[in-house]
Amino acid sequence: MFKIFKRLSAKEWAMIVLSTAFICLAVWMDLKTPEYMSKITTLLQEKGTTTSDIMDPGSKMLMFSFGSFFMTVCVGFLASRTAASFTTRLRSDIFNQITDYSEAEIKKFSVPSLLTRTTNDLTQLQIMIVMGMQVVTRGPIMAVWALTKIWGKSDDWTSAVGVAVLIIAIMLSILMFVAFPKQRKVQGLTDKLNSTTRESLTGVRVVRAYNAEDYQDKKFKEENKNLTKLNLFVYRLMALMNPVMTMVSSGLTLAIYWIGAHLINDIDIPMTSIAEAASAIKDRVAVFSDMVVFSSYAMQVVIGFMMMVAIFIILPRALVSAKRINEVLALETSIHFNETSKADNGHKGEIEVHDVSFRYTKNSSAVIEHASFKAQAGQTVAFIGSTGSGKSTLVNLIPRFYDATEGWIKVDGVDVKDYSHDDLNQKVGYIPQKAVLFSGTIRSNIAFGESGQSPLSDEAIWEALELAQAKDFVEKQEAGLDTPVAQGGSNFSGGQKQRLAIARALARKPEILIFDDSFSALDYKTDRLLRDELNKKTKSMTKLIVAQRISTIMDADLILVLDKGQVVGQGIHKELLANNEVYQEIAYSQLSKEELENEK
Repeated sequence: MFKIFKRLSAKEWAMIVLSTAFICLAVWMDLKTPEYMSKITTLLQEKGTTTSDIMDPGSKMLMFSFGSFFMTVCVGFLASRTAASFTTRLRSDIFNQITDYSEAEIKKFSVPSLLTRTTNDLTQLQIMIVMGMQVVTRGPIMAVWALTKIWGKSDDWTSAVGVAVLIIAIMLSILMFVAFPKQRKVQGLTDKLNSTTRESLTGVRVVRAYNAEDYQDKKFKEENKNLTKLNLFVYRLMALMNPVMTMVSSGLTLAIYWIGAHLINDIDIPMTSIAEAASAIKDRVAVFSDMVVFSSYAMQVVIGFMMMVAIFIILPRALVSAKRINEVLALETSIHFNETSKADNGHKGEIEVHDVSFRYTKNSSAVIEHASFKAQAGQTVAFIGSTGSGKSTLVNLIPRFYDATEGWIKVDGVDVKDYSHDDLNQKVGYIPQKAVLFSGTIRSNIAFGESGQSPLSDEAIWEALELAQAKDFVEKQEAGLDTPVAQGGSNFSGGQKQRLAIARALARKPEILIFDDSFSALDYKTDRLLRDELNKKTKSMTKLIVAQRISTIMDADLILVLDKGQVVGQGIHKELLANNEVYQEIAYSQLSKEELENEK
């Protein structure tokens, strides 16, 4: 918690200090009011007291009451501003930190957990700041200050307050040792519930197709039940606080008045002397006045402790949330880019991969082992192999989604680690296997991000769409380039989304294009037309194609065959078909011998 509060700005600290000062002033005003109540009580017992006599202390009581009210409003305003300002900046910091993460860091937390940390955990922290500045700070100040006012006034009354404080302390201890640990588990269970919900919603078609609604319902109900059960336990325990506090405050008031009645009754009024009788009556009035004041101060003590109870409701979850937020902010990305790039050799589109190996962690088995290849500008290099052979991982090392564990990769003669983030992204265009579209329009998706050609003209966008074989279906849309795109592109088919994603990469006109199994969602005709157009109109671009279809890569200038993370063959289609067993096995499983021989 203290670590995260180090991120508070000087202005926010100033608001916290000012808020505390206002709270002290409000408490002082609240504790000042009973003094004037005592004066009024005394005046009412005297003969000849008029309305004007009690106006002065009465008006001061009202002034202090309104003053305390005004201070409380100011504290609420400052608390809200501080919490909103801090969490807004913190949310931005978390988002920026997450967007800088590599795939390794994203997988470490998981997407549902990161979403929870960015939303629910920040909400808990915001509630903690608002409540802390208003209630939690005021409670101890009020309780301690009120105790100093009444301590030693009367042993009997002080003992009654001591018993009340002891009962409250016992309740707080129960909360601390029973409810506090349980509250820590809430955020973890919330993570699991969010994960199950997200899984069910994103995979709703599969769930329905396999009649797995009951299975997913059972899974969700189990997570929901665990979270509900824990919350019920905690809040039922918290619910005991209200009646206990009410009983303590009512019991303390009754005890103070019962003790006061005995103290008044113990003062005998002698009938032998008028002066002595008057003095005794005056003593009784003084005891009654003290009783009223003491009762007010005692209630302030109880209210102060009741306010402190709030911290046990919000602090446990806030502490867990702060820890989870700190974990995100403390984890640095494993991929670090230079501020500036080294000058390249002037040969645009060259790629050289030398003896590259890759492991996800130091102790895990190698996903890629000693891979090497070289691509000249304008060449098409294809990667093929069985599922899990490391094809996608190998090409993902070029734009530095991961860093090679061993060996090096050069683009245009410069190690990829020596490029700045922007410069490397300008050179490499990437199309993932699963097309990613963003909510907006077709125009905003094609012109997405920054590139050397930004801002893109409509003419450049249509050119990219035509090259990606997407122009026809976009033209049929009534709004054309302004056709809305739903989140994730859910209002387009898989093939349409893929072609739009390809058009987005082509519009940037990068030196290198990486197709990470991007043709899998296309039909054979569109696949063939797209590759023919790419060969004609992107001759200067180096193209890296990860594919499952032999027909997609048969005309590549260089084909790499991968098996269990190792490059087991390199060459053109004809050479590999004649000499490489792995390639032969893949090829003959898809096409006949005649089709393979006649294709090239």
